[in-house]
Amino acid sequence: MSWKNNINGFRSYLMLERNLSENSIESYVRDVNKLVHFLEMNDNKVSVKKINTSDLTAFIRWVAEIGMSASSQSRIISGIKAFFRYLILENIISNDPSSLIEGPKKGLKIPETLSIEEIDQIINAIDLSHPQGQRNKAIIETLYGCGLRVSELINLKMSNWYKKDGFIKVIGKGDKERLIPIGNITAKVLNIYVNEVRCHLTIQKGQEDYIFLSKRGKYLSRISIYNIVKELAEKAQIKKNISPHTFRHSFATELIERGANLRAVQDMLGHESITTTQLYTHINKEFLRQSIISHHPRS
Repeated sequence: MSWKNNINGFRSYLMLERNLSENSIESYVRDVNKLVHFLEMNDNKVSVKKINTSDLTAFIRWVAEIGMSASSQSRIISGIKAFFRYLILENIISNDPSSLIEGPKKGLKIPETLSIEEIDQIINAIDLSHPQGQRNKAIIETLYGCGLRVSELINLKMSNWYKKDGFIKVIGKGDKERLIPIGNITAKVLNIYVNEVRCHLTIQKGQEDYIFLSKRGKYLSRISIYNIVKELAEKAQIKKNISPHTFRHSFATELIERGANLRAVQDMLGHESITTTQLYTHINKEFLRQSIISHHPRS
């Protein structure tokens, strides 16, 4: 796959998975394009899969030599590292050539989450008089009820849904499989969609096993889910900047705030490292701090 195609994929990832603003996305993409420009300028035809730490070190040195400020250099390094992390996540490369390059020190960024009331607002904003409304309700309930990535949601299969056992098999990053329990509310809404809406669709050849389909019986794209979420959030008058991934953050936060075991949450989310899951304990600490401030007589 060419640099251009990988950069386009990176752009989609930043929008759909990271929920960044258009300005932030353009900034990241410009940083990667600077790297491509540097390689072309030096007649270096190295591919995305073959680029190494030496190539990146030469690029960073060049960035410093052309007079960019320390803050600009830090931002570019951050952008390049984000790009190669994306390539690792997508299984495009197996080793990160930017891992040895020192990046800027950054503070913890706590992800945006939705309260139960805000999720109910979104669900109540769905027009259930139309078949697509039932589908959209099932999408929201599944995102929130199972803590899925958007890429996992769109690839859910009928054949991987074990109704009697109350589990669904998810194919996560790196094609790793995991079983996720489906709660009663999510199962009920999914059954309504499958039995009352999906069964009436004319499903396109090769798409028969996908759970979530368009009204034309086609596999839903990540962009489609993103647009559904954005439209419903606007309709529900949610002021937060949310994406499909916000429901995953909300799912994890709720579990930890209610005392779920961190390892169990790690397994549910499909995190390689528990360090990633521990981010949500910081949200929990803030929740506890606010509780004390609100209720303790000495606060």
